[in-house]
Amino acid sequence: MLARDFQRVYRAGGRARGSSLVVVACENELEVTRLGLSVGRTIWKSAVKRNRIRRVFREAFRLSYAELPPGVDVILIPPQPKFVPVLADIRAELARLVAQALARKAARRAT
Repeated sequence: MLARDFQRVYRAGGRARGSSLVVVACENELEVTRLGLSVGRTIWKSAVKRNRIRRVFREAFRLSYAELPPGVDVILIPPQPKFVPVLADIRAELARLVAQALARKAARRAT
């Protein structure tokens, strides 16, 4: 995803928060679901920790891809500082949180 895609998703997307991650999701004009990661350097000082979180998020997305709706841009954000990613927990929440974020976006658009 490009910087303008991130801006579009943050501006128009719906949000959902779980214990393992925060999801921002918005439909795209494509047939594929795309992943964006937002692991800030100001909170996560260590590059090793930032990269570990990114690897676990990417793997959870890859393993859950079939459960996700097509044509959606998804941004994953760690829920809090000092977060230790657990693949099983993230996988368990990912599809549910994406659906919840899209539902919130649709509800916001309806009002």
